[in-house]
Amino acid sequence: MVSLPTRARSSAALVLAGVLWGTGGLAGSLLGDLAGLHPLAVAAYRLLVGGGFATLFVLLKGGTFPRTAGAVKRVLAVGGLFALFQASYFAAVSLSSVSIATMTTIGAAPVVVTLAGTRKPGGWTLASVAGTLAGLVLLRWAPDAVATIGGLGFALLAAVGFAALTLLTAKPVEGLEPLPTTAFGCLTGGLLLTPVASWTGMALPLHADVLLVACYLGAVPTALAYAAYLRGLTDAHPVLGALSAVLEPLTAAVLSAVLLGERLSGTAWCGAAVLVAALAVGYWRPEPR
Repeated sequence: MVSLPTRARSSAALVLAGVLWGTGGLAGSLLGDLAGLHPLAVAAYRLLVGGGFATLFVLLKGGTFPRTAGAVKRVLAVGGLFALFQASYFAAVSLSSVSIATMTTIGAAPVVVTLAGTRKPGGWTLASVAGTLAGLVLLRWAPDAVATIGGLGFALLAAVGFAALTLLTAKPVEGLEPLPTTAFGCLTGGLLLTPVASWTGMALPLHADVLLVACYLGAVPTALAYAAYLRGLTDAHPVLGALSAVLEPLTAAVLSAVLLGERLSGTAWCGAAVLVAALAVGYWRPEPR
């Protein structure tokens, strides 16, 4: 049984990751508009800059590159899953819509983790998954949005990639901490995406506002968020980790309403309330005897 302080720290790390991811959508969209970049190029820059910041922090702390075969294999696997998740998600966005792609990807990920995980989830966790799916539908409901089969397919592929990343990193590798995993995994994923993103153009204007947004996107919702997420997974159920990702669309919706003046419908606010309740059940459920 995980102690209450340890579980609280893990829950706090997962909450932090989900909230920071929610700021990444706005930052990525702003970077794309300012620099005229394709979403794939934004995703590549996000991973490369985030990996660069995290690697610099690892080196400043006196850390080293992965040396054991197990650590190298883990970093390569994480990098591949980062690239798969980002590429599939943005392909889903281009073929359907942001709302449909986000709802399908983040809504399906906890289900995939639940079905594929080796640790059997309890009734409280299953209730949290069900509430999360209901809340996402209400929050992102758009009756006039039409999603193509291809868009849904790529969104489900992105969900599988995120679920695989969650299940893989929930099993620690000796000598490899969450921060180095994030650093070298992001760099690997960014390098894998670069050849594809280069076809769409990756020229980055050397303007102060563009560089500031790119640095924020890489440092906060990428390096810091994924490091917090992987740290939280060390003492949390993988399903709970996947559930924390729903804080991304919730945070993005609230920020859009506050900063951009976008009006949320009554249905969307009900969805937000259901999401908060479902996550509360997942984070602070009673400990099994």
